[in-house]
Amino acid sequence: MTPLERVDAAIDALLAEHPPASTPNQEFRGHRYDAGLAWVHFPEGFGGMGLKPELNKHVDQRLKEAGAKPTEPHTFFMALAGPTIVTHGSDEVKERFLRPMYTGEEVWCQLFSEPGAGSDFAGLATRAVRDGDEWIINGQKVWNTLAHIADFGMLVTRSDPDAPKHKGMTYFALDMKAPGVEVRPLRQITGEAEFNEVYMTDVRVPDAHRVGDVGEGWRASLTTLMNERNAIGTGSGAGSGSTSRPGGAANDAVAIWNELDPSEQTPVRKDTLMKFWVQAEVNRLTNRRAGQNAKAGNPGPEMSIAKLAFSELNKGLYEFCIDLMGADALIDYDYTFRRPEDLDVSGMGHGPRYSFLRVRANSIEGGTTEILRNILGEQVLGLPGEPRVDKDVPWNTVPRS
Repeated sequence: MTPLERVDAAIDALLAEHPPASTPNQEFRGHRYDAGLAWVHFPEGFGGMGLKPELNKHVDQRLKEAGAKPTEPHTFFMALAGPTIVTHGSDEVKERFLRPMYTGEEVWCQLFSEPGAGSDFAGLATRAVRDGDEWIINGQKVWNTLAHIADFGMLVTRSDPDAPKHKGMTYFALDMKAPGVEVRPLRQITGEAEFNEVYMTDVRVPDAHRVGDVGEGWRASLTTLMNERNAIGTGSGAGSGSTSRPGGAANDAVAIWNELDPSEQTPVRKDTLMKFWVQAEVNRLTNRRAGQNAKAGNPGPEMSIAKLAFSELNKGLYEFCIDLMGADALIDYDYTFRRPEDLDVSGMGHGPRYSFLRVRANSIEGGTTEILRNILGEQVLGLPGEPRVDKDVPWNTVPRS
């Protein structure tokens, strides 16, 4: 039996036993996980069948045609935490977290950046001290998207301050409802508080919730970061990187263009519009090809290209949208403070005024544009790296701001 035939047989059995029309969505997703159809490239017994990842699209398409609902909400963080746990977690950790993550029973967020450790993520200072079968966590994280609704957070800590900064880090699944965890909103230019600060004061985390070996947090975090850049760069099913909608976010500009008075549809503007549409389509097709050529495993540094291209395109594109709208772009936007419960990194779901403001974050989240250029130069093009004088010295001797 070929891999495709195996997948189709599993789908046929799933649909026969649990018709999506009469099965609650969360329950259906649980059965889908048990059938190995959550992530087909994951190991058997952990939501997968050990097959190539491109078969996931076939699964999604067949189940969509059968009436199954999309694997929402909060797919974005599932795309980060799931691969990290399946790659670095013990079987016990996989057993504990993967299924409720996939069904949506437990929502995740990311706890990486700190006030003094953003681009230099390995310089983080949140402290984890072992106490028997538990760890005591103290520190602060920032820019934590949707932390206010999360059940668990992907937390990276400093467990050995005497080791070099990349060596003394340990990765945990943090219970966001645990005593000592405080989430505070960060209001953005959009009026939303999608981002948060998270404070941890003497928070106790069981060692059973550790993801990867002690001191191997940097390796585990790279898996998360590569998948984050992949998710942002490909648009997570929306935006300029989407592989499903020709033109992607450029269609927002096309819609505005079609409403303009003919006198405003100048040749220069039309030329600019077509350049953006072509660039968006090139990104879409490039990402689609990359997905078709992907092998089982996690994305490599090349996905920094997609994330960088997505960020730069979106900023220029929505500036152009606002320019096309003229004075109308300055009105009819609600800046009321609100706490969103979903994530749209492209902003396409909320109109061009919102998108113009939201995409400012695209060149920061998931790795700044400057860091991504370094990754591309060093890891993709093979250029000499920048001098790093603090790489091999103990973390606690490195000056920090």
